[in-house]
Amino acid sequence: MAVFSTALLLFLVLDPIGNIPAFLSILSNVPPERCRRIIARELAIALVALILFLFLGKYILTALQVSQGSLGAAGGIILFLIALRMVFPLPKGTYTEEVDGEPYIVPLAVPLIAGPAAMATLMLLMAREPQNWPQWLAALLLAWGASSVILLMAGQLARLLGKRTLTAIERLMGLILTAVAVEMLIHGIAQAYQRFAQNP
Repeated sequence: MAVFSTALLLFLVLDPIGNIPAFLSILSNVPPERCRRIIARELAIALVALILFLFLGKYILTALQVSQGSLGAAGGIILFLIALRMVFPLPKGTYTEEVDGEPYIVPLAVPLIAGPAAMATLMLLMAREPQNWPQWLAALLLAWGASSVILLMAGQLARLLGKRTLTAIERLMGLILTAVAVEMLIHGIAQAYQRFAQNP
């Protein structure tokens, strides 16, 4: 169950449904026959980036001397801000910068797919329970796979569901992510308090 619950959390963080309008807007000037290849390439790049953060994150934290509590609190804040943007989206969408030509890595792979919230979540998982890395990797692959299916079918889903339905689904996902973010923030603050209480 830990794998599926973690995969669900990562799926919410990756927010593929919320990324559909941004993907379609950014790829609007790209020939249709190239769109799926570009999306597949960007998904692969994002997966590599996320796996790197999964396995190298703890070393980054050690080098920066960041505690689990601090990372948990920071991750909760980032998740909360992203959840707020999902529930109350910007008038022009979550990504408003114009992209000339065919996008490469930025902004599709990073930060739209492999964003700071996903990276922080993976780093936190490994920092807490590094021995469970096979579960975290499996959860990441499940979430990435489900996100890939949705994004590769972005055009069809946009036409099938319509803008209002997509917006409603994203806001529901945002509400769920808000609760997860608050829980992560509270847990991180509690960990940080215990650390400072033991080492005043």
